[in-house]
Amino acid sequence: MKLKELESCLQQVDGFEEPKILLEQYPTGPHIAGCMLYTIHNTFDDIENKVVADLGCGCGVLSVGAAVLDAGLCVGFDIDGDALDIFKRNVEEFELPNIDMVQCDVCSIASLYTKKFDTVIMNPPFGTKHNQGIDMQFLKTALSMSSGAVYSLHKTSTRAHIEKKASDWKVKMEVIAELRYDLPALYKFHKKKSVDIQVDFIRFVPT
Repeated sequence: MKLKELESCLQQVDGFEEPKILLEQYPTGPHIAGCMLYTIHNTFDDIENKVVADLGCGCGVLSVGAAVLDAGLCVGFDIDGDALDIFKRNVEEFELPNIDMVQCDVCSIASLYTKKFDTVIMNPPFGTKHNQGIDMQFLKTALSMSSGAVYSLHKTSTRAHIEKKASDWKVKMEVIAELRYDLPALYKFHKKKSVDIQVDFIRFVPT
């Protein structure tokens, strides 16, 4: 599947109806989601026939994309039942048999799924407005759940901090791409229609 086809497909995925600021719910747009998944699939061969986890899956755009790219199974994990209802609707619309979902606190499930997944993909909360440090909690959970690679988005401004954590955790970190995350004005405190945030698309693997 070509990148444009994948992006076009992901544009059909319904997003949040009433996003929750306490959960830092922002949509992963079809362009960024498509770029992430296309690279994971074509450059690293980490989706097709793999067991994939999507942490903080929200309405499921990364899970749907992974399933469309022939993941053996993709399991989305999220704490928000409202988001998972939309996720379920998306799965039914796309008629995808290779997707499952689990409602849970992502930061508390590591011991239940240790090394159960070939690949973990995620766009975690950045922890800027609430829950400072939650991005690192997500990353630590993802690393414990994956027997292979973890792919994640993080603010470029936090790169040095993440590099130190990766070193402490004996994990190899590779910044695959620097992307511009177009953050739409979803909440009352947003003064601009949209803001571009510099984000790193990072691959982590055990050393």
